[in-house]
Amino acid sequence: MAIVSCLDTRLTQLLPEALGIKNGDAKIIKNAGAVISHKFGSVMRSLLIGIYNLGISEILVISHTDCGVQYIDNKIMIEKMLERGISQSNLDMVKYCGVDFDSWLSGFEDLNTSVLESVNLIQQHPLVPEDVNVYGLVIDSVTGELEIVNDK
Repeated sequence: MAIVSCLDTRLTQLLPEALGIKNGDAKIIKNAGAVISHKFGSVMRSLLIGIYNLGISEILVISHTDCGVQYIDNKIMIEKMLERGISQSNLDMVKYCGVDFDSWLSGFEDLNTSVLESVNLIQQHPLVPEDVNVYGLVIDSVTGELEIVNDK
């Protein structure tokens, strides 16, 4: 089993307890918001390596309530970069290289929609075999209660 989850430290103990797993039971990939934003980015690369080299046949995408990534504004992040010494010329160079700050640094508005988008990206990926089961869940960041996210 592989789990894509948020890097929020509240989940460090809460998530394994809620799932009833211990060390060695799952490959855990953490990032900001449990979002898979690129079909050929590092999260998908890790999942593909897990599928073909580590025998992963089940993937859980698990986001959580009260996620700090949810309403991140990329314009505010860019302002903070400038305040901390990143030059405008460096930002311009990154844009010139094709990075779309609007999609790359922004959060998401709806938690369930975000989970479903990542689930769908995995399920529709041209290199993920059909026998891999993919599920979306949301964990309550206080109680640990898990809720399955369905495409309605």
